[in-house]
Amino acid sequence: MKVKACIFDLDGTVLYTLESIALAGNRMLESMGYAGRPVEEYRYYCGDGSDNLVKRVLGVSEGLIPVSVLEDESADWTRITEALPYSRERIEAGSALNRRFLAEQPLYRVHPYEGMPEALSALKEMGLRLAVFSNKPDASAKAAIKGAYGGLFDHVQGQTEGIPIKPDPAGALLTAEALRADPSECVYFGDTWTDMRTGKSAGMYTAGVLWGYRPAAELLANGADALVRSPDEIPDLIRRLSRVRTG
Repeated sequence: MKVKACIFDLDGTVLYTLESIALAGNRMLESMGYAGRPVEEYRYYCGDGSDNLVKRVLGVSEGLIPVSVLEDESADWTRITEALPYSRERIEAGSALNRRFLAEQPLYRVHPYEGMPEALSALKEMGLRLAVFSNKPDASAKAAIKGAYGGLFDHVQGQTEGIPIKPDPAGALLTAEALRADPSECVYFGDTWTDMRTGKSAGMYTAGVLWGYRPAAELLANGADALVRSPDEIPDLIRRLSRVRTG
């Protein structure tokens, strides 16, 4: 295949952000009268947009979701989240708080994964265009990427009105268009089932990363074409793919 562009998820892929996500989520919970949740739990709450994070942390805080479910790799988080009996108004209120707190400290204990800056620089040297497409609120996504990577990425797109959240492929397709690349010329990297389904639905080659927030089994079950164990394997994957001829 001809690889022109690489599109990356943000949380758990190009940046470690779990403590930042947990800080905002726990401030939201405390504002709504609940105790905060352990940081490690947030790896199961995040990835599907602010509204879904709010539903999940409320569900666990109120005992509607057993804590034991969090480590169940077969758990259907879409079904679990959709079954929660919360009003639209309550979720919107919680989500507004969560976005506000995240925007106030978007770089709290955020840092690139070891080897990721070097891997991205290698891709740029190979002539590839780079983007981030995330379910993180757009302003916070842009602030986090700029703070960690400056202007290394050609395009950064977070959750914003008018673009449905992943796994809907619309945002990934718009990102490919911004990079002036056909979806078949893009490799999409991410660490969750949401990312794998997004990339596959958009017609992209999809690579699951194993240093993020979800296990390999989840990535493979949702269509990962390849697994990457460390950032330094990313340039090698692109070189291998570029030697593959199709059609």
